[in-house]
Amino acid sequence: MTDLVPSALRPQHPVPRSLSGLVDEFDIDVRGEIDGIEVTGVSLSSRNVQPGDLYVGVPGRNSHGAAFADAAAAAGAVAVLTDVEGAKLAQARGLPVLVTPDARAALGAVAAWIYRTDENPATLFAVTGTNGKTSVVYILYAILTQLGVVSGLTSTAERRIGDVAVTSSLTTPEASELHALLARMREAEVRAVGIEVSAQALTRHRVDGLVFDIAGFTNQSHDHLDDYASMEEYFHAKLELFQPDRSRRGVVTVDSDWGRRIVDECRIPVTTLTTHPDIEAAWRMSVVDETALYTEFVLEGPDNRTLQTRVPLLGWYMAANAALAIVMLVESGYDLDAIAHSLDRDGGIRAYIPGRAERISGERGPLVYIDYGHSPDAFLNTLGALRKFTDGRIFMVFGADGDRDTTKRADMGAIAARGADVLVVTDFHPRFEDPAAIRATLLAAARDAVPDGEFYEVPDPRAAFRQALSLAEEGDVILYAGPGHEDYHEVAGVKVPYSALEDSRQALREAGWLS
Repeated sequence: MTDLVPSALRPQHPVPRSLSGLVDEFDIDVRGEIDGIEVTGVSLSSRNVQPGDLYVGVPGRNSHGAAFADAAAAAGAVAVLTDVEGAKLAQARGLPVLVTPDARAALGAVAAWIYRTDENPATLFAVTGTNGKTSVVYILYAILTQLGVVSGLTSTAERRIGDVAVTSSLTTPEASELHALLARMREAEVRAVGIEVSAQALTRHRVDGLVFDIAGFTNQSHDHLDDYASMEEYFHAKLELFQPDRSRRGVVTVDSDWGRRIVDECRIPVTTLTTHPDIEAAWRMSVVDETALYTEFVLEGPDNRTLQTRVPLLGWYMAANAALAIVMLVESGYDLDAIAHSLDRDGGIRAYIPGRAERISGERGPLVYIDYGHSPDAFLNTLGALRKFTDGRIFMVFGADGDRDTTKRADMGAIAARGADVLVVTDFHPRFEDPAAIRATLLAAARDAVPDGEFYEVPDPRAAFRQALSLAEEGDVILYAGPGHEDYHEVAGVKVPYSALEDSRQALREAGWLS
């Protein structure tokens, strides 16, 4: 059973460090008296400050974090780390002020020093890629648990130490939270940690202060062009993970040109993985069987090593994610035969991934899957996997993010129309955009792709799912793509409580398909 904890995971028994020692270590300018002051934690938000913290004030979208030094002091902060501009705001607040040119860029190294990250014995696995990061991290966690290794993870869905978990707000936490999490894991004697590393995490210094033992690359496809000017810039953000100051070794899926470029342009030792019979790689994954309940595959590697197992997840791409996780484990020193023995004993990989092609339907009625995928490539792969075992019609409920990459919307609408038989277009986090305009773009692309398609426009996601359910029959499949594990619907800056998982289950109960 998961024990959900309502706040960020920090060490329960922090070891104080001298503030003057920190200043000497990083040659930081000091304004105020620091003799005798000890620091036990780091916080980037005044709302999360705990007694003994170093509060880090950085420029924000609307204000400078240093302006909240009063609130940080009231909560128990012992000093402020900020830039020159922030020092002007914080200096009169009564706390010593440590000044550095770029506080955000300094945060990772400072947090690593305060939390003694270099003393952590755990093997660190980093996973990057447009799609599949969460799945690989959870599969790593599952296999390690089956091997008897105390493990942890941090993902888009949650941060986890054994059965203790907190809900995530960012794919990769801020450096202050990440180093605190690793310190808590050290207390729990965690020996291996899987960490999702988004391109934004690398660009925005969230994994600074860490050197990963193994970095894995899943893929790169159209996404996040609201953050990056081009796919090339997006690629170079991910390439940074495969450099010596970030990772010691890499495992790269080379099914695409992007993966092959990682291999060519990285500066660390890497091994390669493919799912294609005509691509050269050290490791090769082949699917043996695909069903609604599992995907079975064979992994072949150097020296004629093989492993055959199954993952209780939908589609070849989940087998590819599992293969990547296994090769990452082997590259870190785990024995392939030991992995195979554990998986054979347990009937396969015992992985549960919240909201990733998660089947929520029962034995009767249409099959219903809730999925987090909200990119063209995710739509293509999931719909293709469903088609392989669906005798009836495929219904797809989806929308598109507001205030996010607008260039992928037309592809999403067209791929959905070609891959599904019936579309129900709804609202998905419109944020500050006009939701009707987002829906119109998706529907226009769908109609261009399939002019005579069966399409419905239902703004309310609750009503949208029920529209699909009212039309579906036994043998059909409903894919609700986008919300996955999330428990809110963001409209005009307000996060309205909404869980697609729970509401869809309720709709199935209302329809008599689920007890």
